[in-house]
Amino acid sequence: MAITGLGHTGLWVFDLPVMRDFYERVLGLTVTDADDDLGIVFFSARPAEEHHEFVLQTGRTAALGDKQQHQISWRVADLEDLREFHRRFEAEGVKVQQEVTHGNAFGIYFFDPEGNRNEVYLRIERDVRQPFRKSIDFGRPAEEIRAEAERLLSDGGAAYQPVQ
Repeated sequence: MAITGLGHTGLWVFDLPVMRDFYERVLGLTVTDADDDLGIVFFSARPAEEHHEFVLQTGRTAALGDKQQHQISWRVADLEDLREFHRRFEAEGVKVQQEVTHGNAFGIYFFDPEGNRNEVYLRIERDVRQPFRKSIDFGRPAEEIRAEAERLLSDGGAAYQPVQ
C-alpha cells in the first residue's frame, strides 16, 4: 500500500465570487462544478483527466492574514508559461512575494485575494539539495533567466535566501 499522489486540496473562503474569479480568470483553472446553495466551486487544471484538483468553499473562520497552509503550488509546462504569469500578475496587481530559482525548479510565490500563499513553478530536471532559494527576475528574456540561474547555482555564496 502506498500513496500515489495528491488528489486535490481546498480552501475555506470568505468571498467566494472574488476567489472564484481569481482562480478561474487569473490562474486559468477550469470550473468543473459549482453549487451556489452550498457555496462550493470545483476547479481543474486538467478537466479531461481529473474532475478537480482544487476546491473553494465558503465558511472560512480564520481571520485574513492568519496562516492556513504553507502554500499551494501549481506546475507549469515551460519557462514561457512562468514568464506569462509574471506579466499577468503585474497587470492584475497580484501581490508577489518572491521570484526564485530552487535549482531544481523556477517559481513565483504570490498571494490570492484572501492572503493564501500560492506558487506557480516549473520543474527542472536536476537534483539540487534543498532548501535552495535565490531570487531571480522572470521579467527578463528566457536566455538571461537560464544563464542567471546557472550562475546562482554555481555561486559559492549562501544557498538559501529567506523569503522577503
